[in-house]
Amino acid sequence: MRQYVPLFVVAILGLMLGGAIFWTAEDETAGPGRAESRAVPVEAVALERRDLLERVRFSGSLVAATRVNIAPRVTGRLDRLHVDLGDTVEPGDLLAELDDEEFRQELAQTRAELMVAEASVNEARASLEAAERRLRRTRELREQRVASAAELEAAETEVSAERARLELARAQVTQREAAVRSAEIRLSYTRIRAGRGMDGGVQLVAERLADPGSLIQANNTILTLVDLEPLRGVVFVTERDYGRLQPGQAVSLRTDAHPGETFEGRVARVAPVFREDSRQARVEIEVPNPELRLRPGMFVDARVIAGSRENARAVPTDALLERDGQRGVFLVADGEERKQARFTPVTVGVRDEGWVEIREPDLDGRVITLGRHLLTDGTPIQVAEDPAEVAEHTP
Repeated sequence: MRQYVPLFVVAILGLMLGGAIFWTAEDETAGPGRAESRAVPVEAVALERRDLLERVRFSGSLVAATRVNIAPRVTGRLDRLHVDLGDTVEPGDLLAELDDEEFRQELAQTRAELMVAEASVNEARASLEAAERRLRRTRELREQRVASAAELEAAETEVSAERARLELARAQVTQREAAVRSAEIRLSYTRIRAGRGMDGGVQLVAERLADPGSLIQANNTILTLVDLEPLRGVVFVTERDYGRLQPGQAVSLRTDAHPGETFEGRVARVAPVFREDSRQARVEIEVPNPELRLRPGMFVDARVIAGSRENARAVPTDALLERDGQRGVFLVADGEERKQARFTPVTVGVRDEGWVEIREPDLDGRVITLGRHLLTDGTPIQVAEDPAEVAEHTP
């Protein structure tokens, strides 16, 4: 006959067995090796004294220092274009020509009118000379009481009229000469040449907006020229950084078009007003471009050197973190049995290429740079020689 064990007896035996296993496991982890297993592997570096540069970072774009729209001064049909997009242009180069037949005809007509005016001057001069001779004879006859006073008066009036006629003819010559000069200038406007760029440098054709055969109205742009040396970097700054910028400061620029390279410039101008829509001020940076490797429209990352700190206490930026709303670092401290992490609030200053100045307090020793997010104040640590050891324990 089978005998059945009550269920509550089975439950009690199971609890006793589990307790025995639990205490056995706890006894195995107790002892000197337990503290060793709880130590957090970290990487630490010593504080350094470094010369730091205070850089303010902005984003912006490059623009041409000079951008010239080429447009004819007279209306005409575009006959020829001597340059195209991307061509290099030097001062005085012929860029375009308009059909000049009408302007040549105008010049020929004004020259003919000038010749007529000059002939009128000769005629008026001859008439004046004849009137003066008649006046002299009339005066002689008047002295001999042969001519009357009325005849003498008429002769004098004739001379005055001929002199006025000569002056009018001369004024007409001056007028026609001006018309000829105007016609010559208008004819010269049919040949469009490049002016001088900044410092007399070369320019490039940035845009072509018309084709030969098109009727071009006066002052309508047909070409756009840009001067690439130097270029101008344009960034916009907020009120927080505005007071830290002034003309003459050095600037380092980087662009995606030339990764890994740095180009140098300087702050040229700082706008005296802020834009109402963005509350930002325009800052212009002069960027030398002797090899013409930079181009207008490129996006740039600009870093302005706003100040410097010599022999400053510095730690890597990787050492900084926040705990309970406080910014600080973990220092490597000696505990009773082994090293511990001690959180120390700090006041930071200048940041420069992966390093940050510690202004307060006056720290010494080593700071933890890797594994710090696993720590609290007083956590036992093991400073690893190989960063890979820390990475294995970092989530």
